[in-house]
Amino acid sequence: MTLEDHLGDIVRKGRTAAGAGAATVAKAAGLSEAELAAMEDTGSPPRPLDFTALGKAAGLDGAKLEKIAQGWLPKPPDLGVWRELRTITTTQEIAVHSYLIWDEVSLEAALFDTGWDAAPSFQLIEENGLTLRHLFLTHLHQDHVAALEPIRQKFPKAHLHTNSKSSPPQHRNRANDFVHLGSLRITNRDTPGHAEEGATYIIGNWPDDAPHVAIVGDAIFAGSIGRGNQSWELARQKVREQIFSLPPDTLICPGHGPLTTVAQEKAHNPFF
Repeated sequence: MTLEDHLGDIVRKGRTAAGAGAATVAKAAGLSEAELAAMEDTGSPPRPLDFTALGKAAGLDGAKLEKIAQGWLPKPPDLGVWRELRTITTTQEIAVHSYLIWDEVSLEAALFDTGWDAAPSFQLIEENGLTLRHLFLTHLHQDHVAALEPIRQKFPKAHLHTNSKSSPPQHRNRANDFVHLGSLRITNRDTPGHAEEGATYIIGNWPDDAPHVAIVGDAIFAGSIGRGNQSWELARQKVREQIFSLPPDTLICPGHGPLTTVAQEKAHNPFF
């Protein structure tokens, strides 16, 4: 799997977040504005770049940016460590991930986001003989909640969890909430910035002491972050406070792109 954001996407996001004009960033990189625009579209630089100067101008870590240009990808996790975790990818305009977890004894399940299409989730639930008890939403952008209605129709007793202020109070996350799913324990952390209602869900108490899992929506991607639709600085701040404070081996499950870990993002994400 390739990164959700290529080099050009990252540079465009970085300079947008920094409020840096194309002319300034192009000059720092040793490019013309036309060459910078082409690189931002394709991800391919026309010649070797001064990544230190480019990163400084675009508000990014130049050394990490250079590693992205050289083809860095996160090390693929051994998902057998988390036996009852599944990634569900559905595609319309873009590919988006939702995630299904369950307790291996009770077979009680929780779904995180819905993706575009409910059918793959229904199939996994049926194949594994599961009962869907909870539906957690990281945020309300269409690609993450498009299949909400059919899922709620099929599983009307599943409890909905969201940070949305427009949701009924009984569905809204609270800071100290925790949910037990058999032996699994699910907590939530606020991660706005990309979306006002952004939430990250932390799953712990896995069998065999497997590391925590963080379902992050679009708060962070491998090597990048989601657009700062609400606030770029808030988005970065919340990643630092709420995600990077987790143990280094925590598995990060983003809404788009490959899975990664806290340690890998601290070491390789140019936004930090």
